Amino acid sequence: MASDLMNKMESMSGAKALMKAMEKEGVKQVFGLPGGANLPMYDEFSRCDIRHILVRHEQSAAHMADGFGRVSRKPGVCFATS
Repeated sequence: MASDLMNKMESMSGAKALMKAMEKEGVKQVFGLPGGANLPMYDEFSRCDIRHILVRHEQSAAHMADGFGRVSRKPGVCFATS
């Protein structure tokens, strides 16, 4: 019975699961810098309504996400590389 359920379940990447979770939480934009380990997440941006704001440095992304969250009272999200 459990194997039947597993066969019917949709396969989902971690990147897709993350985007779905962020959309569910009301995230509208993400501040970040693509590279290495987070590239699969960037591939998912084209399939969702979350806007990516490109920064030139990871610290800038963190400060922008923090400031956005404080001012808007909405989730401020930062993507950084490994």
